Amino acid sequence: MRIFAKTDIGKLRTVNQDAYAAKILSDGAAFAVVCDGMGGANAGDIASKTAVEIISQYVVSSYVPTMDADDILKLVENAITSANIEIYDMSKKDERLSGMGTTAVVAIVKQNQAYICNIGDSRAYIIGDSLKQITRDHSVVQNLVESGKLSPEEARVHPKKNVITRALGVEDNVLTDVYSIDFSDKDIILLCTDGLSNYVESKKIFETVKNSALDKITELLICEANNGGGRDNITAAVISD
Repeated sequence: MRIFAKTDIGKLRTVNQDAYAAKILSDGAAFAVVCDGMGGANAGDIASKTAVEIISQYVVSSYVPTMDADDILKLVENAITSANIEIYDMSKKDERLSGMGTTAVVAIVKQNQAYICNIGDSRAYIIGDSLKQITRDHSVVQNLVESGKLSPEEARVHPKKNVITRALGVEDNVLTDVYSIDFSDKDIILLCTDGLSNYVESKKIFETVKNSALDKITELLICEANNGGGRDNITAAVISD
């Protein structure tokens, strides 16, 4: 497996509240986590970095090559739960961190399967012959899209597009979505924050991924997001066989 990841502050923000980790595990499986923090001052920055650190440490220390699909998904859920507890406790102990939280999207890709877990509106896509969004955004506008009140195009420019309905660290319990999908040697998994998905259309993401060397994709996607406005931090990670 090969994995590449990159983050960028964007054109307007003074602090990068995104964070990520990307690693090859003991048996050659690929692991990545991407987080987008929220909160005043440095709180969002602390939330995302804490989440990435705890999730990464948990996965790396607990992953066993003989794990089956259920074991891997449970491993990722437990890692996210551990991060949630730590971020929530930090926010309660320090007023300066009150209300902080972060999105999270995690992937473990092993042989012909990809295991995905998410909370918030950071996304996972699979790109083969087409681009398919794996995860479902936990956001106000996604709820409006699903109820038929907004089109996907309207959602991208809606004033409440950044309002999420679930996040790590804001409550003492966390609800995640998990996915297990088939993965071939021609597929690419893309994880990203909304700084990419809000400013680069799906067609352009697909074209960039399909027409670029794997080690150049994240840099090129970040350039596209900045060209599209760059009004948010931007993070992307790609995994391929």
